[in-house]
Amino acid sequence: MDQVIREILVPSTPQVEDHHHEQLNAFLQQAKTYDPIPTAVVHPADVNSLMGAIEAAEEGLIIPYLVGPEAKIRSLAQECGADLSNYTIIPTAHSHESAELAASMAGRGEVQALMKGSLGSSELLAAIIDKKAGLRTEYRLSHVFVMDVPSYHKTLIVTDAAINIAPDLMTKKDIAQNAINCAHALGIERPKVAILAAVEKVKPGMQSTLDAAALCKMADRKQITGGLLDGPLAFDNAISKEAALDKGIESDVSGDVDILLVPNLEAGNILAKQLQYLAGAKSAGIVLGAKVPIILTSRAAKPLERLSSCAVASLVAHKQGLML
Repeated sequence: MDQVIREILVPSTPQVEDHHHEQLNAFLQQAKTYDPIPTAVVHPADVNSLMGAIEAAEEGLIIPYLVGPEAKIRSLAQECGADLSNYTIIPTAHSHESAELAASMAGRGEVQALMKGSLGSSELLAAIIDKKAGLRTEYRLSHVFVMDVPSYHKTLIVTDAAINIAPDLMTKKDIAQNAINCAHALGIERPKVAILAAVEKVKPGMQSTLDAAALCKMADRKQITGGLLDGPLAFDNAISKEAALDKGIESDVSGDVDILLVPNLEAGNILAKQLQYLAGAKSAGIVLGAKVPIILTSRAAKPLERLSSCAVASLVAHKQGLML
């Protein structure tokens, strides 16, 4: 009886239909057709980050250079029964040195990707944007979640949910272009970009709608290239063609969107996590806008998500010609 009462009062975690995440697995298989990318794994000083790098190496996705405290890395490997004899350890004294050294390696072309270990994201990104690292480009850094959502018919990219807190118009321009470039690397020739807001009409009092309208015109003027943009669109109008038609919106993006460009980080972070925890989505996460892709996964990421993040980074690196 007590068990029954507990089940009534404390509902179990929402269940979703079993889904094999064919989209992320397809990117994994595609990346395996290429040579593994030399990758600086920045401060892999915990089990998840070290074993994630080793697993990606065993899958043929990366060639890891373990940049961090050597004694700690070897102790973790021994604890996990991992053999490090095939991997290069580049010793550092602390996480700040790990970030600086890894960024400089990427700037010199010694590695073609960076992978976050157990240090904070802000510490790693600070080293990457430091001018002396030589990794900056004309674009701002931005994050993309490449999402495999069971209830959606194709890959869905959500941006930016991790770096730019309250992006202005020109930052959103870079966020859009970075996401489009990522979609190209995944084989999407002309990605459809929905610029999200709470409403689908331009409202002078809602900056997100003004930015959306401006971004669409910037695409018309070739300031953003390679994609089809529409906005402002509310989430339902972006995802559902029927919802758009019900509101009199005729759009080639609605119902077939590839990229959801959110108005700010909070909106993007909430949206991505809702899809993960309520819709059974899995995601890859990387940062774009630097000279090399940056693999940025949560410490709570599952193996498929860590591996698919490496796979997406590999596809981006090969698309950019970094491996030539």
